[in-house]
Order: sequence, then C-alpha cells, then structure tokens
Amino acid sequence: MAKTCITTSGDMWDAVALREMGSEMHKDALLKANPRHNKLYILPANIMLTIPEVAVVPPDSLPPWKRG
Repeated sequence: MAKTCITTSGDMWDAVALREMGSEMHKDALLKANPRHNKLYILPANIMLTIPEVAVVPPDSLPPWKRG
C-alpha cells in the first residue's frame, strides 16, 4: 500500500516533499505521483497525496534551482 499524507491549507509541493520524503529535491516525483493536483501551486487543506518511494538524497546535494 502506498504511503499518503493529507495536506493542510497553504502547503506547497517542495515543503510536502521535504516533510514527507526528506528533501525538496523529490518535488518532481511527488508531482508525478499526484497528477490530479499537479496544476496547483499552493495546496488547499484535506487533499490526500500519494507519497512515492524515492532514493535517499545525500544531505549535501543542492536542489536544481540552486545549482550553478
């Protein structure tokens, strides 16, 4: 059974990825796992999101928008 989470009002994809998956870098995997909601930038309360299994990201990795 896939892991899920329920959003709170104002959640954003990168924050959910960090909280539920351990890194903001998993935002794209989270978006792909939730195509019904991936057009939303700021999530409303009580949306059930599927949390996909992902590889562990090394703590010293930078997210794509911070790479030079």
